[in-house]
Amino acid sequence: MTAAFTFPGQGSQTVGMGKALADAFPVARAVFDEVDSALGEKLTATIWDGPAETLQLTENAQPALMAVSLATLRVLETEAGFSVGRHAVFLAGHSLGEYSALAAAGSLTIADTARLLRIRGQAMQKAVPVGIGAMAALIGLDFDAAVTVAKEAAQGEVCQAANDNGGGQVVVSGDKAAVERALEIAKAKGAKRAVLLPVSAPFHCRLMQPAADAMAHALAAVKVLAPVAPLVVNVLAKPITAPDEIRRLLVEQVTGTVRWRESVAFMAAQGVTHFFEIGAGKVLSGLVKRIADGAVGIAVGGPSDLDAAKLALAASATA
Repeated sequence: MTAAFTFPGQGSQTVGMGKALADAFPVARAVFDEVDSALGEKLTATIWDGPAETLQLTENAQPALMAVSLATLRVLETEAGFSVGRHAVFLAGHSLGEYSALAAAGSLTIADTARLLRIRGQAMQKAVPVGIGAMAALIGLDFDAAVTVAKEAAQGEVCQAANDNGGGQVVVSGDKAAVERALEIAKAKGAKRAVLLPVSAPFHCRLMQPAADAMAHALAAVKVLAPVAPLVVNVLAKPITAPDEIRRLLVEQVTGTVRWRESVAFMAAQGVTHFFEIGAGKVLSGLVKRIADGAVGIAVGGPSDLDAAKLALAASATA
């Protein structure tokens, strides 16, 4: 078997995501009901009816995206014969997607994951006042060049490479003035594009330390089991299975770089040929094709994707 299951991060959310699955399959509806119960509110109403501005709030988007991913997985299990334990050589998730991956692998319960992501979203938003921090995408520079740009731009402030997404896309994060300086430095070094991102906080940099502290406290109170398949973690781009290490690296992830390019390259080097993106959007599937030559990215987020996913799973078993 040469398949990996991947789980999307923030930015993939859209109003109405997951509704077709929930309408068609009781197992999907049950996941949304479980998330609503865990949070003590009807997050599902926001997911399906909006408004978009409310769904995009970090504290809502994070548990919402997890809910869609797990609802999709449950349908894949019941309708397409998917099994994390039998079919996934590795699991990986982009930022908050690591929590979805851990819930998929039985390491965390869905209810605990929803509550952790609500805490994570709130803590990340509160860590830095609105307008103080920023993030920017640097297009057309490799990771080492982007790291150099961030160091030059810092000038005593915080500016770090936050996401190494692959395909010549690196996101930098930190103090707003430093990130703005990075835009100009990147352009001078040959970046094709350098643009500020419409985000409400500077994620994955040292300014998020208060949020990391909050997650250390929250994770210490939650039971974490060994996942049924290894998780390729963002901050190492290597697989882990030990619960204590999972806790530690989930905390480190809040301020650390999302090493997505290296994670996908590692999985491909281990023989993974099919990457199933489970949940909302197609961002990760697009990145896979740019990172790993010959790899197949399959996005599964609705009923119309099930037949193709089943065929791809069969193909991955013989690849």
